[in-house]
Amino acid sequence: MRNVDAAGLGIGDDYPPRIMGVLNVSKESPYEPSVFNDVAEAADYVDTALIDEGADIVDVGLESANKRFEVLSAEDELERLDTAIEVLEHVSGDAVFSIETRYHEVADEALSRGFDMVNDICGFADPKMPAVCEAHDVAIAKMASPPDLKRPGAVEDVDDIYEALKRNGLTDKTIVDPAFGGWSEEKTLEDDRETFRRLREFRGLGQPILVSINRKNFLRELAGRSTEAALPVSLAATSMAVERGAHVVRTHDVTETRDAALVGAAFARARVREDGDESDVRVEELDVTTPHEAARHIERVGGDERAAPEFVSNVFEFSSLSPEERGALVAATKESGAMLVGGDTGRALLVGTSGAITRTTTAASGVSDAFDDVLEEVAETFTYEKTYGERA
Repeated sequence: MRNVDAAGLGIGDDYPPRIMGVLNVSKESPYEPSVFNDVAEAADYVDTALIDEGADIVDVGLESANKRFEVLSAEDELERLDTAIEVLEHVSGDAVFSIETRYHEVADEALSRGFDMVNDICGFADPKMPAVCEAHDVAIAKMASPPDLKRPGAVEDVDDIYEALKRNGLTDKTIVDPAFGGWSEEKTLEDDRETFRRLREFRGLGQPILVSINRKNFLRELAGRSTEAALPVSLAATSMAVERGAHVVRTHDVTETRDAALVGAAFARARVREDGDESDVRVEELDVTTPHEAARHIERVGGDERAAPEFVSNVFEFSSLSPEERGALVAATKESGAMLVGGDTGRALLVGTSGAITRTTTAASGVSDAFDDVLEEVAETFTYEKTYGERA
């Protein structure tokens, strides 16, 4: 996993989770507490409610990307940029300042006048955006989006989100954002929940991950909460996201989100092994729990994705096995590569990669229809539907 330097702020597995607070200088934004058009009030908000409360990054939005509003042109955004620059000049606290835009002209002007990084909500739909950020040597958050400057984020399927993030490449300082939320009419709450379940897959891109899940509908609906009452579900999801590999959390609730992110980081598995004293070799234990996640990393290093079922180990416990059923499993594991552990009590553990277990269930079938149904259920665990189906 690549670490990214954002104006001296380290982002990645080697660093604590980073908190991105939000300031909007547009009246269209849906979250009123973060919206300002008075420079002094905006600067005070940034200092007291964002930076003092633990925000490492302040993301400044010039317009709302809500699908209900007309999209601003680059010229329109440039007119609003003056206000954003004035706010920066009045802020006394220390943070990395990010400009949220989809246009390379706006990014170039903002970076030339004091901004430190870019949050591209159209995912390099403007093909000149990567070159601008590389010329300024800055970090850029790339949100999954169709290649269309008119509307960001209308990507539903997780596989399509992954491909959208790869489109037009990645700079050395890119942070990927899988784009949670109602960016389009087509995207459903279940699409967002599926993306969250599969969040670890985005580590296969080899870049730090940003998530923007604060008070989002796909979380609120689970608990039946309004936006105003949705902070608890946001914090629960924040800890889970960081534990699954997110590095930056964008939020309007800085204090609470920081604490939730630190809890998630404290209980995440150790992913990085230090360099050896006499070697330049770096070793990283990948956080891979499903063949789908393994396939992403295999693709990244140029391997054959069809090998993914042999990369992840699983353990299933069987109980109430008859002697015939246990015998069938023992015989099947002799050729499958899996292992059966347990005595003659009717309880046993079947251990192996998903590929080995699938081979075992196929070879052990035929004892009875009821046992075949059990084996089929085990094999289906590794299918897309079983792995990522509705669990709420």
